[in-house]
Amino acid sequence: MIVLGIESSCDETGVALVRSDGPGTPRLLAHALHTQIDMHRAYGGVVPELASRDHIRRVLPLTRQVVAEAGIGLGHVDLVAYTQGPGLAGALLVGAGVACALAAALERPVVGIHHLEGHLLSPFLSADPPAFPFVALLVSGGHTQLMRVDDVARYTLLGETIDDAAGEAFDKSAKLMGLGYPGGPALARLAEFGDPSAFELPRPLLHSGDLDFSFAGLKTAVRTRLGKLGTNVCQQDLANLAAATQQAIVDVLVRKALQALRQEGLTRLVVAGGVGANRLLRTRLDAEAAKRGLRVHYPELALCTDNGAMIALAAALRAQRGLTVPQADHAFGVRPRWPLAEVSVAA
Repeated sequence: MIVLGIESSCDETGVALVRSDGPGTPRLLAHALHTQIDMHRAYGGVVPELASRDHIRRVLPLTRQVVAEAGIGLGHVDLVAYTQGPGLAGALLVGAGVACALAAALERPVVGIHHLEGHLLSPFLSADPPAFPFVALLVSGGHTQLMRVDDVARYTLLGETIDDAAGEAFDKSAKLMGLGYPGGPALARLAEFGDPSAFELPRPLLHSGDLDFSFAGLKTAVRTRLGKLGTNVCQQDLANLAAATQQAIVDVLVRKALQALRQEGLTRLVVAGGVGANRLLRTRLDAEAAKRGLRVHYPELALCTDNGAMIALAAALRAQRGLTVPQADHAFGVRPRWPLAEVSVAA
């Protein structure tokens, strides 16, 4: 079975082809990605209408590119998958419309996939794929969640953010520091030149005893520190503050992830989402795993951000287990707000 996946939930247009041969892990044939970072940089963040228009321009050329790289014709596609949500409504509609129209033209089934399920399963395309069951730490611009994953579509929410997600804490703190867009990677780069102990910042809910997160207070503390530094902040102070901010976020993520593993009695952790590419987070988790006899799995760096490969993969894995419900009439709708729990099935 060959699955074509289309991702257009926010500011990246992704298209990929995945091949599933029996019950094993599907194989990535080809994928292509266009990021809108340069377009949105002038506005300091994603402009939804511009994002939607750019998806329209990119999705068909990327589809042709992926088909050519895979060396197959569109007629060989057995299933078309697209991101149904969550995300920006207009952006989602572009991918959904193209996927359903393409499926109708090919007389193939089409299925909508949950964006976070794609991220959660994306490490199965890596050189070191995980095995069920595991704990998943989903960390992206808009989501921070800990999930117990027993199989495809068998997800139990263990904890989540009650306000800002980890990615938002990175981005908003970077914006306060004047680091531009996208803020998270810029803050991480600057932090490499700083001393994280130079500033004392809070670790919200670090000792709460539960698995929930809160990063809004950290952002406020960063603003307060900047106010005390005055208008002429030297570059070293800024680097120190960036390092302290990154350290605080990573401390919370690492502690909660390890707590989730202990609570569930599991030894495998999957880290997915854009923040999963953060170097300090990976270094800390790998070090803790080595000390405690744990395994940590990540997506390939190229697949940490939004991409079509994770959507095609999720559709293929669901199809293998008979969980895919194709849309026979090729009608479509999107779900900008969509809890991951709603795509889970009973054990």
